[in-house]
Amino acid sequence: MTFLSLNKVSASYGSSQVLFDVSLELGTGEVVALLGRNGMGKSTSVKSIFQMISAKGEIVFEGKDLTRLGSHEVARLGIGLVPEGRRCFGKLTVNENLLAAARPGYWQINTVAELFPRLGERSKQIASSLSGGEQQMLAIGRALMTNPKLLILDEATEGLAPIVRQEIWAAISKLKLETGLSLLVIDKSIKELRKVCDKAVILERGSTVWQGEMKGLTQKITQKYVGV
Repeated sequence: MTFLSLNKVSASYGSSQVLFDVSLELGTGEVVALLGRNGMGKSTSVKSIFQMISAKGEIVFEGKDLTRLGSHEVARLGIGLVPEGRRCFGKLTVNENLLAAARPGYWQINTVAELFPRLGERSKQIASSLSGGEQQMLAIGRALMTNPKLLILDEATEGLAPIVRQEIWAAISKLKLETGLSLLVIDKSIKELRKVCDKAVILERGSTVWQGEMKGLTQKITQKYVGV
């Protein structure tokens, strides 16, 4: 069953058009990778889903037309976002960051701490004093505290030390295997994405140029559209 679908989506920043023809489908419980080189429209596609930018075309989540809603209404439908750059509340503690986004459901402070033990150890620590990797864990935990049906991760491992990146990937794998949460993942690590994703969608210059099952994502395709 299709959970989230974008069909022929276009979007602009002022007079500069960025998205021209973006289409993707994500089913219930699926993990989908959104791929493409820098500047090809991945983050703008996410902004379109959340109505942070005016978009044309069809954007439907659980049968509801997102283009008719405000950003806060989209979030309340059950879509959580781990934004690029983390954007934690620097002056708040770890627990305060988590509580700021809390909605009823499975994900609470204790369950987030089970996923990321470091956050439990630093529960009273100010967010701005955390390492970059710990802040990324906090950003993921904060999004989970909204108890979403769909979680979107925008470059969740970018710029992190290898050992921390592995912790993040392990958490993503656990979310897939143990919770059945639907995920849309933007990342550059094809090797890690192959381990957790069911499907992939590739953007090139603001348009969808390939989509299909992960096993069909050949090295030739990745070199053409994703490689440097």
